[in-house]
Amino acid sequence: MSNSPPILYTWTDEAPYLATHAFLPVVRAFAAVTGVPVETRDISLAGRVLASFPEHLEAGQRVDDDLAGLGRLVEEPEANVIKLPNISASIPQLKACIAELQAQGFAVPDYPDEPSSDAEREVKARYDRVKGSAVNPVLRQGNSDRRAPKSVKAHAQANPPRNRAWPEGSSTRVATMSEGDFRHTERSLTLASATEARIEHVAEDGSVTVLKASLPLKAGEVLDASRMSRSALVTFLRRRLGEAKEEGLLFSLHLKATMMKVSDPIIFGHAVRVFFDEVFAKHAELIEELGVDPNQGVGDLLSRIAALPESQRSAVEADLRAAYEQGPALAMVNSDKGITNLHVPSDVIIDASIPPMIRDGGRMWNADGELQDTLAVIPDSSYAGIYAAVVEDCQAHGPLDASTIGTVPNVGLMAQKAEEYGSHDKTFEIEVPGTVRIVDAEGSVLLEHAVEVGDIWRACQTKDVAVRDWVKLAVTRARASGTPAVFWLDRHRAHDAELIAKVEAALGEHDTEGLTLEILAPVQAMEYTLARCRKGEDTISVTGNVLRDYLTDLFPILEIGTSARMLSIVPLLNGGGLFETGAGGSAPKHVQQFVEEGHLRWDSLGEYMALAASLQHLGETFDNPGARVLGDALDDATAGYLEHSRSPSRKVNELDNRGSSFYLTLYWAQALAAQTADAELAAAFAPVAEALAAAESTILDELEAAQGAAQELGGYYHPDPVRAARAMRPSTTFNRVIDGISPV
Repeated sequence: MSNSPPILYTWTDEAPYLATHAFLPVVRAFAAVTGVPVETRDISLAGRVLASFPEHLEAGQRVDDDLAGLGRLVEEPEANVIKLPNISASIPQLKACIAELQAQGFAVPDYPDEPSSDAEREVKARYDRVKGSAVNPVLRQGNSDRRAPKSVKAHAQANPPRNRAWPEGSSTRVATMSEGDFRHTERSLTLASATEARIEHVAEDGSVTVLKASLPLKAGEVLDASRMSRSALVTFLRRRLGEAKEEGLLFSLHLKATMMKVSDPIIFGHAVRVFFDEVFAKHAELIEELGVDPNQGVGDLLSRIAALPESQRSAVEADLRAAYEQGPALAMVNSDKGITNLHVPSDVIIDASIPPMIRDGGRMWNADGELQDTLAVIPDSSYAGIYAAVVEDCQAHGPLDASTIGTVPNVGLMAQKAEEYGSHDKTFEIEVPGTVRIVDAEGSVLLEHAVEVGDIWRACQTKDVAVRDWVKLAVTRARASGTPAVFWLDRHRAHDAELIAKVEAALGEHDTEGLTLEILAPVQAMEYTLARCRKGEDTISVTGNVLRDYLTDLFPILEIGTSARMLSIVPLLNGGGLFETGAGGSAPKHVQQFVEEGHLRWDSLGEYMALAASLQHLGETFDNPGARVLGDALDDATAGYLEHSRSPSRKVNELDNRGSSFYLTLYWAQALAAQTADAELAAAFAPVAEALAAAESTILDELEAAQGAAQELGGYYHPDPVRAARAMRPSTTFNRVIDGISPV
């Protein structure tokens, strides 16, 4: 038996966190037989908060900064990380987590909305490093290979998810800006040589404020800068609200306020202000006094007025009702609870909101709990056109039939924080008119924009090594699958033009004979892909980071019903592997149901597939044939899991995640017992398979008996791990078999 570096399993948040408590003991027991240790690292939101403030905690409360440690490890060739979905925290989520930790006795500081001292500014800076998509840029030191495994695709074709018919005369459409947005103001260049640049603001009187003192730039990397005009944005939003009202469409705003954690909350806040313009004008003094932040949605206003005297509160509530009546109908997040599209910025995330709209015949839910045509408002036009193309295609040809359509895997550019728009310390809301510019070490201006008060200015970088690796991965996938690959790049966009030059040069370094490789602008790429898709033909989408995020939700939701069942592999630049569980979020509604009635409907199939790929990687890279057999058998088990429809039910007292994990474990043990590549492993797992099969009815009875009652986990963001383990491992019979497995 060969030794292997450990598999590093990540503790994350919400439903994936709970599900890991059910599956991780199985993983450890099975992996130990082949000499593969399994360690854990905590990258949950609560874990990140606690790691950020060690000096505020007692010695026994302090935790390691596991995210930083993993960030160092993914640079090493032995890295093997299983990364589950985590919370990309909005401010309301971050504040709720802080409050929970404080209630549990952790003396972490409050989040200062408006810091008034250096100490408060430091606290805010630490929290700002925790919020949003803080995890992915650290761990993703490679490019993305995301696709639906053949077994998953075949199962979806045999059991197609429902894609509703589009009503005849559908009025749904996508609205986006035609000027003044990031797309139309973008400027880009490729660095000829390395330099230490800075970002500075020059006011109209000539005074200079340094916004970022150090911006290291490497030779060959692409540097971008762009601005969103506040005045253009507000004008656009006012017009779209008027159109939605006039045309009888739901107004729905689609942003990425978690990933684009600086820019998009600001854009969201402008939409809230515009919709509730009269409320903010009439109650300006009170709103200022309460510290209401429109960037956190109308929900922030509602929560802050809740403690006011009845007369004050009712006056504001009456004006809010008047605004709803006078404006267009809003798309709803929860019709029963009156939660609208403008309630909280993290409630409506574009890659998770547009695909269901398309699946539901171009409609979203209204206040009456009915589906209605919508005006889908995507302010920045950089990628809005791809969604418009899908809407128009479905209006012309009907819904995509999941039983016949082709598949659209993705090769995504994301290594070394490539194209990390809006999520970093290079995005600023302008306070004084003037010019923002990037200046190199010699004082030469690389890029600059004239800016007005309230404009959003941002810069981003894309490293040359990341682009070259991306092209290599695209060629590799096209060759391995025999599938056409399309680079979604627009020659008329500044950033894309720089990337196209690099792509064309890099393609010349590879054997591309016999491959179909295209470079098409995103809208044309979407039209090309949809046409092939409807003919049952597969097409690899080769995209930048943002489009990777969008497309790996869009196509999986239409093809297989969910993005959580995607195989998501990140071959790290230095030879290691990051194995993700696909997209799908962390499912807060699933946790709510589990707490209320002891039923977890989260499907861990993505986790099973990620682990199989991780084990196969260990087998191939570190000469551990047993790990390879273990991974191959797990692939067989997931096929059986799908074939026998062992996914969790949505209803209490039916199969839930714990029952699904049992069946996956049974099929895995049976596959290991039946395989002939490793007789020792077959002998080790034969009694495990026999014991699980013999106890099937007893185990299912024990698991079902655990449902129906409320669960107490000791916390939402920071649950008690002992309570969570007890809740997720309620079958003593199943536990006895798993805990009794011994290494060979």
